[in-house]
Amino acid sequence: MSFEFPVRVYWEDTDAGGIVFYANYLKFFERARTEWLRHLGVEQQALREATGGMFVVVETQLKYHKPAQLDDLLTVNASLLSKGRSSLVIAQQAWRSAETPMLLCEGTIRIGWVQAASLKPERIPSSVLERLL
Repeated sequence: MSFEFPVRVYWEDTDAGGIVFYANYLKFFERARTEWLRHLGVEQQALREATGGMFVVVETQLKYHKPAQLDDLLTVNASLLSKGRSSLVIAQQAWRSAETPMLLCEGTIRIGWVQAASLKPERIPSSVLERLL
């Protein structure tokens, strides 16, 4: 199942050359992952309060194809590639949402479940894994 999230490019997202600063794609991907989880009924703040745990990014791999520019409307996708007992791997893409969509950036993000107080890895709660089917 792929989730889509719209993102508009603002001045703050661009560099001196007028294109999206490369690290901002990670912010776009983070927003899409958060909204994907929310769409599945997993609200991270409530989950942290209930379990004492949270997701953290443990690995990223990105490939940049074309630059996004000021005022572009992007569609950012998130889909589950694999799930383990303590981590998830999510495939993500950023597309320019024009008449002819264009892939701008793609990658994979591994998020791990940790105890918030100690940052010690733990198993993802079964209630969360069940929602990811």
